[in-house]
Amino acid sequence: MSQRLTIPKRNAAEFATDLLEGALYGASREFLSRPSKGLRARLIEVCYAIAGGSGPLPSAAADMIELLHSGSLIVDDIQDGADLRRGGPALHHVIGMPRALNLGNWLYFVALTRLDELPLDDARERALTRATHRCLVDCHEGQSLDLALKVPDVDRAELPSTVRLITQLKTAAPMGLAARLGATVAGAATGVIDTLVSFGEKVGFALQMLDDLGSLVAAKSHHKGVEDLRNQRVSWVWAWASEVLEPSAFQSMLAQLSDGSDLSQLRARLAAVVEPVGRERVRSLLEQAERELLSNFSPSLVLDLVRAELLRLERSYG
Repeated sequence: MSQRLTIPKRNAAEFATDLLEGALYGASREFLSRPSKGLRARLIEVCYAIAGGSGPLPSAAADMIELLHSGSLIVDDIQDGADLRRGGPALHHVIGMPRALNLGNWLYFVALTRLDELPLDDARERALTRATHRCLVDCHEGQSLDLALKVPDVDRAELPSTVRLITQLKTAAPMGLAARLGATVAGAATGVIDTLVSFGEKVGFALQMLDDLGSLVAAKSHHKGVEDLRNQRVSWVWAWASEVLEPSAFQSMLAQLSDGSDLSQLRARLAAVVEPVGRERVRSLLEQAERELLSNFSPSLVLDLVRAELLRLERSYG
């Protein structure tokens, strides 16, 4: 005779919570408690203030974007075969790949529930929900390109435009969503929202450039630079190298990449070549983003904070 499941002497909600604590909640809390730059949440706060938000920003807004980002990091680490994340082992090394994949996907859906908690009228809620869905589609399309394309397989002349497309989909789109979220919750008009989304996307481009460059030049991130080289990632460092190197020198680096025997040396070679142009491109882009804000909004303490935040962002990547 088969055994029947014995229902514990407590209510079903408590029973489910206890089971999920060990299966899901505990691991998610541990990952979310790891140190993070919190750039996306601060962008929401800044855009909320610029757009005239009254009172403190609802916590659900910052939670939403950070949960989305954290879920994407967990899934990215699985796809990249990464070892480290936020000062600890990548989550799939802690709880196994199947559970980590489930947790990362779960965070996407938990993030979407935070939209229901925002103080929005029906029209703004619909618009923001649609923008969020579009952003999720963009991010996954960008990730598909990031995973499928390898540097040696992309024509040298097409590297800059290819990297720009991947960045637009993977990084600029979610930063634009963060800006949209802050401005929408503030009750801003459509024109203001569009201006802040454009600002957020430019910051997203700069963020990806800094991340790619920082993995080469910042000692604490060298492991990430070698990982990107091992995966032959199409990145800004290769786009810049394609623009500044003579064909023979560029081909020499591609040969070293394909050989894969001394990627640490290749990281150092690339860093020496692209750091000057990379820093100049990032500085130019951040200045353009700042000018765009100043041309549309009156000088204020908030814009001073934006300037300080952009400088902090630039310096945080080494």
